[in-house]
Amino acid sequence: MRGAPGRRNARRERERQSGAAIITALLVVALSAILVSGILWREQVQIRRIENQRLMSQALWVSRGALDWTRLILRSEGDTSGGVTWLGGVWGVPIARTRLSDFLGRIGEVRAQEGAETYLSGSIEDAQARFNLHDLVSSPAPGSLQLNLQEIEAFQRLLQLLGINGQLAKNTAVAVRASLAQSATRFQSTVNTATSGTNAPVLGGGAVGGGNFTDNPGLEDGDDNAAVAPLQFTSVDSLLDVPGYSPETVARLRPFVTMLPTVTPVNMNTAPAEVVAAIVPGMSLSAAQAFVARRETVFFHNTGDVQLALTGAGVQETAVNPNEMDVTTSYFFVHGRVQHERAEVDRTTLVYRDALTHTTRIVRVLDQS
Repeated sequence: MRGAPGRRNARRERERQSGAAIITALLVVALSAILVSGILWREQVQIRRIENQRLMSQALWVSRGALDWTRLILRSEGDTSGGVTWLGGVWGVPIARTRLSDFLGRIGEVRAQEGAETYLSGSIEDAQARFNLHDLVSSPAPGSLQLNLQEIEAFQRLLQLLGINGQLAKNTAVAVRASLAQSATRFQSTVNTATSGTNAPVLGGGAVGGGNFTDNPGLEDGDDNAAVAPLQFTSVDSLLDVPGYSPETVARLRPFVTMLPTVTPVNMNTAPAEVVAAIVPGMSLSAAQAFVARRETVFFHNTGDVQLALTGAGVQETAVNPNEMDVTTSYFFVHGRVQHERAEVDRTTLVYRDALTHTTRIVRVLDQS
């Protein structure tokens, strides 16, 4: 009888050890399951990441191919239109959202169905239809940067037409000149030898001293060794670095203003009424709208046609300066969107078309977020 309690104690000890072993085994199994699931999850994430990179790479190549096709259109248009750029050209026809397979099928591509899940859309915009901020600064000699009074007055009129403080034009011109002081294009001369007698008046020097503008945008742009150097102007968003501009102001200006690498004339075949009224002294917005309405029926073949149209719109004694107004375009914005399964590429490319060499060059690429 005395051995019974000992046997019961031994049985309880074995049960406790057996229970502990089962719990330990369950913990090991649970931990193993967690580790394996973590490994599988990380592997799945890595596979997904690689797939996304592959899709994005393919979308980028499709976007590059679409851009090459667009550049071909611009070259062909330039060769067949006699150099005149107008809104009725082939380049001005936007492309609605279309399957890539539809494009490939039209040219007889045997693998056209591979693009069934890829969609293209886009348009070409005349960059010289807008007011070029680079025109605020003239370069009569290589390395010489001077404020262009005539263009500053034109920009001031544009600001006033859009309900923006016209005094910002002075600060903008000074800031653009300061940003160009260290640019790679500062040694380019923009004097047109054929029309050098009609060059606009310019203001030398910096933002202080003499009879020049006294609006200082936060730097002594006459000092090449200033401690604070401005950023290079590359787009309309650069105006946010100029005191007085707000995001709302820049958004209002965006459809009418651009920043191109060189000084350019405004294409009177494509410019909106606001820009036309700004660059033509003494022209009202209503007269500019009548000018644009007349342009929709017959485009201008040369600056002589522009002169006649301006006279017909009520502008008296306006001499068309080829340095400010023209009917040709060298810079274009190419807006393209590619959707390839999950990947999307939305980008704007600035393309330069050289009429002399019949070639096109990519100036800069901006990916939209």
